[in-house]
Amino acid sequence: MVFEKVRDILCDQLDLEQDEVTMTSNIVENLGADSLDMVDLVMSIEDEFELEVADEDIEGIKTVGDIVRYIEENK
Repeated sequence: MVFEKVRDILCDQLDLEQDEVTMTSNIVENLGADSLDMVDLVMSIEDEFELEVADEDIEGIKTVGDIVRYIEENK
């Protein structure tokens, strides 16, 4: 369920097809996000999952799986 929501956010923001987004997709290298996209993504995740993502934690988020794990550990 968390993955599906994250995938939907990524597809909307980066204009991707759902099958392009997997747990192992690197957000920058595979999905084409830039630093502004990452800021928008973090804000959307904070809104959707009602949590706060610390700035230092953002640096450790590289893949879709990293996002899903972060949400599951911090909800």
